[in-house]
Amino acid sequence: MDIATWWQLLPADSRDWLVEHNGEPLDPSVRDEILAVNGGETNPGWWAGESTDGESELTDSAIDWIEEFANGEQ
Repeated sequence: MDIATWWQLLPADSRDWLVEHNGEPLDPSVRDEILAVNGGETNPGWWAGESTDGESELTDSAIDWIEEFANGEQ
């Protein structure tokens, strides 16, 4: 599922967190919500995986998409 699709399925507080903390490692609860709306599947178009510190991260393209959304471009 692409980010434009799952974005709408996330609770508003998770979307707000992603906008406010764009580019940061994912909060564990936000990570779990993203995976839940995607049925546990990840897509290399938006899921960068786990960092060396064990924190989940989104891809640069997903970070750009969220920034565009925050700026009203999506």
